[in-house]
Amino acid sequence: MSLKDFPRYPLLFGPSPVHPLKRLSTHLGGPSIWAKREDCNSGLAYGGNKTRKMEYIVPDALASGADTLVSIGGYQSNHTRQVAAVAAKLGLKARLVQEKWVDWPDAVNDKVGNILLSRIMGADVRLDPAGFDIGIRDSWENAMEEVRSAGGKPYGIPAGASVHPLGGLGFANWAQEVADQEAELGVFFDTIVVCTVTGSTHAGMIAGFAGQERQRRIIGIDASATLEKTRDQVDRIARNTAKLIGLSRELRDDEITVLEGWAGDRYGIPVQSTMDAIRTSAELEGMIIDPVYEGKSMAGLIDLVQSGDIGPTSTVLYAHLGGQPALNAYSGIF
Repeated sequence: MSLKDFPRYPLLFGPSPVHPLKRLSTHLGGPSIWAKREDCNSGLAYGGNKTRKMEYIVPDALASGADTLVSIGGYQSNHTRQVAAVAAKLGLKARLVQEKWVDWPDAVNDKVGNILLSRIMGADVRLDPAGFDIGIRDSWENAMEEVRSAGGKPYGIPAGASVHPLGGLGFANWAQEVADQEAELGVFFDTIVVCTVTGSTHAGMIAGFAGQERQRRIIGIDASATLEKTRDQVDRIARNTAKLIGLSRELRDDEITVLEGWAGDRYGIPVQSTMDAIRTSAELEGMIIDPVYEGKSMAGLIDLVQSGDIGPTSTVLYAHLGGQPALNAYSGIF
């Protein structure tokens, strides 16, 4: 099979836009830096990277006859907000387990931002005190059982849509989208920088680009603070996705790069480099990024350029995955 053989339910405006970050590039004095904007990819509740993944999951959900999408994330999960939006679009119910993945002191952490939007869209939101983990959760399994007990038919979507068997397909398609945009623009992105936590965004890119002829680095910046778990999950999802889309070779270990150094000690807690990166992106480009994901991947990009790891002649594509609504729950840091 190839990627084209998988059914896809359109949820995006089309290819997400790509544009140069000229002032940031000048400020860093090195490579040409561009951004690809998953935060501008859809009309569904501000879009984001998980909306792209859902395009390949929705056909399976509809074929199952489900009446309720059941998913899980932290209080400020971008993913659960996007699941709520997709459920609204499809006329389905959404049951969301929102765990306390981030021990953050803001008093309105469970009332503003992403979780507010999910509630507005009619999702059944349940708070759970459990802490962060990228694995399969009992609370998610229990939520599906509760839907069944009430006479409903649930369709389970794991955290980040990542360990779903089809979770990597959306960003395998993103890789093809990038190649098409490169041809239009007359540019080649030799380096991709992306945030990675539950893994399928980064993993899908790896599988998708592996089928192209040109060599490029796909650098995942860890924001999970559970590096080994995340690296293992990226590896597993990338290899599964490569098989699904018919890649004719095994992935090499050197194609799977997850770097640590910018996550801080715990998932979801911004550190000084996160806040500096958010301000730099905003002040130089008017580009708003968030304190959980993009602030950390941008901090990584900035340091990799300044250290020379990303060389001055490179052309870099920064994957902006969305997530800005969460800023409302972190207003105290600014």
